Amino acid sequence: MANEGGEQKKYRVTVEATLEVIGGKWKCVILCHLTTGTKRTSDLKRLMPGITQKMLIQQLRELEEDGIVTRNVYNQVPPKVEYELSPYGWSLQSVLDSLCDWGEKHIIKEYGDKSAVLEDNIFNGLEKV
Repeated sequence: MANEGGEQKKYRVTVEATLEVIGGKWKCVILCHLTTGTKRTSDLKRLMPGITQKMLIQQLRELEEDGIVTRNVYNQVPPKVEYELSPYGWSLQSVLDSLCDWGEKHIIKEYGDKSAVLEDNIFNGLEKV
């Protein structure tokens, strides 16, 4: 990959390349939601109330450009657009699992009871039956 000056980009450590693609506040959250299946933009917005519509679209576009998500547009009225993990995106599954596992351990270390700070949902093992 060339940078603005046309030179070949250099990384000091490989994790820089990872963070360049999935770094930031929202990308991993988007990817975790997509591991449960195809989602429309409105589904993701509902699942992530803290993200603005503009930021969600920007993050989805960047993930699409990097080949991590696939955008499916259906020719109908009203227009329907869905996002899903690409096969390349699915290769991040173990990375996402590791991040979630570490986050759970961190929450327990900091707060003791994870149920006090985690919402009830499928990712947190706190889903109410």
